[in-house]
Amino acid sequence: MTNTIANLPPVSEMMRECGLEPKKQFGQNFLFDLNLTGRIARSVPNIETIPVVEVGPGPAGLTRAILLAGAPRVIAIEKDKTTAPILSQIVDASAGRLSVIYDDALRVNFSELGLVEYAVCANLPYNVGTELLIGWLQKIAHGERILSLTLMFQREVAQRITARPGDEHYGRLAVLTSLIADAKILFDVPNTAFVPRPRVQSAVVQIIPNADKIARIQDLSKIEQITAKLFGMRRKMIRGIIPNVDWSVFGLTGTERAENLSPEMFATLANNLL
Repeated sequence: MTNTIANLPPVSEMMRECGLEPKKQFGQNFLFDLNLTGRIARSVPNIETIPVVEVGPGPAGLTRAILLAGAPRVIAIEKDKTTAPILSQIVDASAGRLSVIYDDALRVNFSELGLVEYAVCANLPYNVGTELLIGWLQKIAHGERILSLTLMFQREVAQRITARPGDEHYGRLAVLTSLIADAKILFDVPNTAFVPRPRVQSAVVQIIPNADKIARIQDLSKIEQITAKLFGMRRKMIRGIIPNVDWSVFGLTGTERAENLSPEMFATLANNLL
């Protein structure tokens, strides 16, 4: 099987044969560098023992790397059906390990994929990456067994996911992620690695759900609401955004700004104010 995948033509050659080009409306930027796709795939914890879900495989550069890394099963979700001529060849070469769902990942019910547990590995389309991440965090908070997320984002988004209170990038994504998982930037990816070349740099982020943290969260949706409210006016003091609150009950003065509050404080405020 591995030899069959390894002996396929280069991704760029398969794209030329099928007349496939990146589409701006889908936020597509394809990654051809085998060293990078291999590095991303090998970063998935225990990849040889758990199924992997990939979103936006495009011409399957990363998909091939995930299969070569030994994933026992891969489910790829692709909105762009013009990639089918390439993806069908990868499916044929995978001897049953790869299946493709042609749909919008934002509409797919991941709990109906038939997987007891799984990892997510993806070079996410720039235009939906943040929305997909929040959806996965919600699923994790509700008990879905997503064991890890290894995701490529714009560098700035990666910084927003991993930021700490007081950092310039600290905001809603950092709070929501930190409350249920441990996240870190694994490595940067230069824009020269993509076709077409985006204007921004990228980075691979790994998010590992933390069972102890998840157990302490009552309602991530409420926390999302209050982070949106407070970070939506991040330069204002919190007492000016939410009036008529005795902030001393929470050990605060009300003069703090959203960027000064810890993720745990956001959870406390969400539980008591919403």
